[in-house]
Amino acid sequence: MRLKPAGIFIIILIIAGLAYFVIKPRLAEVRKENSAEINTTPASRDNDSRDKDSSNNKNSPEATRGSDSEGREFNYTPEKPENGTLRGVVELGATGFNSFVINMDNQKRWEIVSKDFGESLAYEGLATTEDIRAGLKKYIAGMFDKGVAKNNIHFVISSGAQKEPKTTIISNELKKMGYVVNNVTPQQEAKFGLRATVPPSFADNSFMVDIGSGNTKVSWDENGSLKTMELPGAKYYEKGTADEQVYNEVKTQAGKIPEGKRNVGFIIGGVPFTLAKQHRKGEERYTVLKAPASYKAADKKMASGLNIYKGFVDATSTDTFVFDWDTNFTIGFLLSLNK
Repeated sequence: MRLKPAGIFIIILIIAGLAYFVIKPRLAEVRKENSAEINTTPASRDNDSRDKDSSNNKNSPEATRGSDSEGREFNYTPEKPENGTLRGVVELGATGFNSFVINMDNQKRWEIVSKDFGESLAYEGLATTEDIRAGLKKYIAGMFDKGVAKNNIHFVISSGAQKEPKTTIISNELKKMGYVVNNVTPQQEAKFGLRATVPPSFADNSFMVDIGSGNTKVSWDENGSLKTMELPGAKYYEKGTADEQVYNEVKTQAGKIPEGKRNVGFIIGGVPFTLAKQHRKGEERYTVLKAPASYKAADKKMASGLNIYKGFVDATSTDTFVFDWDTNFTIGFLLSLNK
């Protein structure tokens, strides 16, 4: 029997309908799989990309937190002196006395024997000339006890202290006792500080900062020529000077330090001493200071010193400021002596 065209068409429709119901579940599964692949693949790539960017980004929270919380070290050991002589120096500073006894040889190699950062003789206890004379005799006797000969004891009045009326009285009493008192300029302080604080192997690429109460001294060596500058000291607030004004001045002037001299900032002075003391690990000679924001100021002087320190950090982008526990610009004065 021969089928008519209409019959053939009906049979085809029936077969197509049956085929559709057979393969419909499989089509749904394929669509679902394709949909899942389209939706998840880009998200997976984004996550991988973010993880990779985070690991390579030095400013990520993890990287910053690690360097901020862990103390850093500055490993350097100066040469020891051979057949040295004991020499003593006393600094008449803006707020009191600092004294040092060093063993120094004829090659200018030196090591600290004793140090006293203003704790044994404060200006406040020297009311009269008799008090000054008695106090100085006791102070000098302490150096004799350490083995320093009288002709090897030197007195230096810092540039900041020369603005204090009491230092004139103390200087006069010392002269009556037969001692030479050396007045130094800010430029000389900067020069002496650089010589005593910056190791020779760092002189080509580093600079020195001395934050004193009366002023701040900065110095670096540039092609054999010493460059210095004087900036406000940590007690600028006593003159009514605003923090912002000092910060801007420090940042502007410190910005003149050449790029090639910003490897390490060697820093000394009263406020840096207080900062380093907060996280010194033991008896190491060098302590790397933390970022200014890591410290909380205990008083106005410390807050002002931190403001100055922040100015240097922001101006130079130097991330390593090293405090030296054994030095002072007056040791540089000793190193400058011919004998």
